[in-house]
Amino acid sequence: MTTFIHEVLQTLKANKEIIANLTFVLPSKRAGVFLKNNIPHVYQQTVFSPEILSIEEFTSNLSQLKPISNVELLFEFYTVYKELTKPSEQDSFESFSKWAQVIIQDFNEIDRYLIPQEDILNYLSAIQDINHWSQQENKSDFIIKYLAFWNKLLVYYNHFTETLIHKGIGYQGLIYREAVNNIESYIQTNTDKKLVFLGFNALNKAEETIIQELLQNELAEIYWDIETSYLNNPLHDAGLFVKQYKQNWSYFKANPFNWVSNNYTQEKEISVYGVPKNVGQAKQIGSILNTQISNRGNLDKTAIVLGDEWLLLPVLNSLPSTVNALNITMGLPLSSVPLATLFERLFYLHKDSNSNYYYKDIIAILSHQNISPLFEINHKTKITEIVNTIQQNNLVYLNTAQLKELSEPFTEIIEVLFGTWDNEANKALKQTKKLIFLIKNNLDNKKYDNLLHLEYLYRFNELFNELSRLHATYPHLKNVQTLFEVYKNLLSSETLDFKGEPLQGLQVMGMLESRVLDFETVIISSVNEGVLPSGKSNNSFIPFDVKLQYNLPTYKEKDAVYSYHFYRLIQRAKQVHILYNTEADVLNGGEKSRLITQLELEGIHTITHKLVLPDVSLSKPTLHHIYKTPNVLERLKDIANKGFSPSSLTNYIRNPIDFYNQKVLKIGEYDEVEETIAANTLGNVIHNTLEDFYKPLEGKQLTVDHVKHMKTLVDTTVTNHFKAFYKQGDITKGKNLIVYEIAKRYINNFLNLEIEELHNGNKINIVAIESENKVLIDLKELDFPVYLTGKVDRVDQYNGITRIIDYKTGKVLQNQVEVIDWEDLTTDYAKYSKSFQVLCYAYAMFKDRKVNLPLEAGVISFKNLSSGFLKFAKKESTYDRNKNTLIYNDTLQFFETELKKLILEICNPEMDFVEKEIE
Repeated sequence: MTTFIHEVLQTLKANKEIIANLTFVLPSKRAGVFLKNNIPHVYQQTVFSPEILSIEEFTSNLSQLKPISNVELLFEFYTVYKELTKPSEQDSFESFSKWAQVIIQDFNEIDRYLIPQEDILNYLSAIQDINHWSQQENKSDFIIKYLAFWNKLLVYYNHFTETLIHKGIGYQGLIYREAVNNIESYIQTNTDKKLVFLGFNALNKAEETIIQELLQNELAEIYWDIETSYLNNPLHDAGLFVKQYKQNWSYFKANPFNWVSNNYTQEKEISVYGVPKNVGQAKQIGSILNTQISNRGNLDKTAIVLGDEWLLLPVLNSLPSTVNALNITMGLPLSSVPLATLFERLFYLHKDSNSNYYYKDIIAILSHQNISPLFEINHKTKITEIVNTIQQNNLVYLNTAQLKELSEPFTEIIEVLFGTWDNEANKALKQTKKLIFLIKNNLDNKKYDNLLHLEYLYRFNELFNELSRLHATYPHLKNVQTLFEVYKNLLSSETLDFKGEPLQGLQVMGMLESRVLDFETVIISSVNEGVLPSGKSNNSFIPFDVKLQYNLPTYKEKDAVYSYHFYRLIQRAKQVHILYNTEADVLNGGEKSRLITQLELEGIHTITHKLVLPDVSLSKPTLHHIYKTPNVLERLKDIANKGFSPSSLTNYIRNPIDFYNQKVLKIGEYDEVEETIAANTLGNVIHNTLEDFYKPLEGKQLTVDHVKHMKTLVDTTVTNHFKAFYKQGDITKGKNLIVYEIAKRYINNFLNLEIEELHNGNKINIVAIESENKVLIDLKELDFPVYLTGKVDRVDQYNGITRIIDYKTGKVLQNQVEVIDWEDLTTDYAKYSKSFQVLCYAYAMFKDRKVNLPLEAGVISFKNLSSGFLKFAKKESTYDRNKNTLIYNDTLQFFETELKKLILEICNPEMDFVEKEIE
């Protein structure tokens, strides 16, 4: 394969051009590296290297203006805006930046296409005036100010450009316009120079004017890279611009048009892959490279061109390990490195002047991979201890002083991270710089390789240095929020550049970096509508019809640019792999690009289609299976000796693996901060409050006066218990206040129910409150003792009948404390867990000789308090209305049989713990 650059150099050599006297102007710097590499291969002797410039460098030299960043342009424009706008009508910099970027982009387009500024800006003002009913007599203040803004656009433009030119700086369009103004002077003073323009396609009006002037004065040559197949096709977008230049430029009426080639129609191997998701595309690219390495042994003259540049990291992670030489032309977006999340969290934390910080924000920052190592002592981090303290004390909000107290001896780091920024940009910049150097010192002290992390840190240091310079130069960063907006703007354009072998091995690049370059094998990703081409996005205040009138580019011209790049990549390649995302999502409809459809309809090449489907066969989830080893059996003996509780047994019924984790392995639930009071905390508060009220009445008959006295203590007692459980959590507002009030309401409703029962002539004697029981279960099959334990919330005598009562803060219905078949008690958790628990309590208290038979056992549900005491009942069938609610000896014997079967199963060494599928 002979590349375009090689062909041009051969032609220049054949024309006896002295290479050292030429200046090459290319669309990008990247192409210059390949050009310089090709010179010795063509000339095959020692020669002086020519001057090689990108078009931006050439126009900058011609205009004598230096390009500046978009952020600095915003600052310059804001300075002009403030000078020309009354203080009462001025937007803040934050608001200004949202619309000013679009205005600057429109100024840029107007200048690049050499549109008379006064004409178009006054036209835009007139359009706005018409749109807002200029004939209307009574215009609102808002409309008056709005129209005044549009009338000032020309004034803004003139002052803005004059200021930039005076400082010797400019945006791209202004640089191009000034370059056009200076072209005559350049031609007169550089008669001995010769310029060679290579590989251009879509030129703006300024570029057209410059190049045509140079061509007419015989100071330049231009070499196009265009194909017959789409130059001669009036409907083919890839040749849209070059067709116009060939037809309209007077230079080509008397001079040859170089070049029109016929490479595209040569035989090619083109494969199109439909792949779900971006990661799927990255994996498929790795697979294609593996095949190529197997067939050819290397990846020379192979390029991966990423339509969506965010695919860079997945692709790099999917490259085969056999890839040796690699060059990445595009940079890694700095916003995608871990440090970016750290600074973003710090900005969000400090953008308000709050002195208290939300615990999740604190933990996220302290746990960050760049922060956690700063808190290490003897290879152990202090972060775990800090987080545990926050969780155990339920600290939802903390201030800097509290954090310093928790973080001894790391108070300096806490001050850097959480010391208030006072909503001042200057202080924010100082704190972030301090943090960068703290992280750097820590990385320098580590023995393992930290070069990549240091490189990340260095780039962020450069970014904050630039922010500091801008802040010192322009007095517009008034607060942290504005600084954050500027930081995000800068960050979005910053990249971490890679160093690789630029001329050997695999090349990874974006679409624009591929200009002028040719490869034998090309892999193009993300060839979807909305990506290639990018679609009808229009970030401009200039209406579509106005753009047409003034020959400004619209989405049609932008689509043609993508079309040219796409076809130019293919035209000299021998093997082409095109990938598109088949998965529909919000931003991309999963539709393959029109460019693929166009390839198919042309019928020039045979195209192989491959739909790459992921392996979607779902293997049946493997249920955990835990063998009862000697150690597990010993642990079960310990549990049996201490006693099985009703809750642990129902836990086993629900899922044996949960029992194994909680009782055998002693794995407790994760202790996290309760922002909103949890259900178990509410339950504990209600239980403990009722215990405080009723415990002194054990052995006494309950009276109305007792209950009325309890009602006077509800607020105080509930508050004390909430403080005990909820630690330093706030119960004075939000959802927590609602839960707090619910707890008091539940207890008051319960006490009102007690008063009603007593007023109705019922006698209630309190037998026991929170009665603890531990009874031996006679199991001859086991050679170790087994106990049943349990704490009963309340035992009383109601009109002479003993009642065992279990409080439930959740909702319980009558059918949940009824049983038909005894065997179901130990197999169906959802239906019978409540029945099982209350029978456990009845069985334990009877065996412990604390109560006599017959008795009743059941639940009082605070969410179903109107149903009163929900009694356990044995039914013969679902439709049996003759419920037997009294528990006799035979009831407990039936229950004992099922209880023993359950415990024997748990302790049986031959029956392993097998996980259940929980619906």
